[in-house]
Amino acid sequence: MAAIEVDFEVFKELTVRRKSESMTENDVIRSLLGLDDPASKPTAGDETTGGNPWVCKGVTFPHGTEFRATYKGQLYSGVVAEGALVVQGKRFTSPSSAAVAITGNPVNGWRFWECLLPGRKQWKVIAELRD
Repeated sequence: MAAIEVDFEVFKELTVRRKSESMTENDVIRSLLGLDDPASKPTAGDETTGGNPWVCKGVTFPHGTEFRATYKGQLYSGVVAEGALVVQGKRFTSPSSAAVAITGNPVNGWRFWECLLPGRKQWKVIAELRD
């Protein structure tokens, strides 16, 4: 996949136009270019009701829990949907496998990711949720 460099003002505008944490900058650009029908594509806001939680190493993340991580200056986001963590359209059953998909290196996903549980206002490193 090709990388596109943008200046800070463009990055800020793309970020502002995201409708949810799970919407990527690519999704924003596709929408602006008319490549997607936004009404036909589910967003994180659509996923926050109902659905199965994701249980990993004894920690339960309710359906709709938002995830984020910054790697090499880029913000990555995901959401719990139907019993898995979904990042960039791919489903993962462990936080580390999702982190490795981003970094290409062995990573402790429990320290890599932060989450925002539904109904909460504060992000937490997910390692803090383990016993």
